[in-house]
Amino acid sequence: MKRREAFKMFLKPGFEDEYQRRHAALWPEMKELLKETGVSNYSIYWDKDTNILFAYQEVEGDAGSQDLGDNPVVKKWWDYMADIMEVNPDNSPVSIPLDERFHMD
Repeated sequence: MKRREAFKMFLKPGFEDEYQRRHAALWPEMKELLKETGVSNYSIYWDKDTNILFAYQEVEGDAGSQDLGDNPVVKKWWDYMADIMEVNPDNSPVSIPLDERFHMD
């Protein structure tokens, strides 16, 4: 059974275009890892007034995209993105889970 997950992250000011560019060229190995893990229907939205990134994904399995920090591909991606996002000491993005309050099929 798939579950829906949403979370927010924080983009550093001035890196809006760079963030878009990097995700437009998402590494094939990252995309494959997410699919193999059961992550699908993954979207990230940008609020230009706050520089908050809102992410939504559907997950089948135990781990969403934010749970893959032990994978070398993910660690490499985090390092690649660390200069344009707010990150934790291990370069993982500061990510705050959001509770679902309404859903309509």
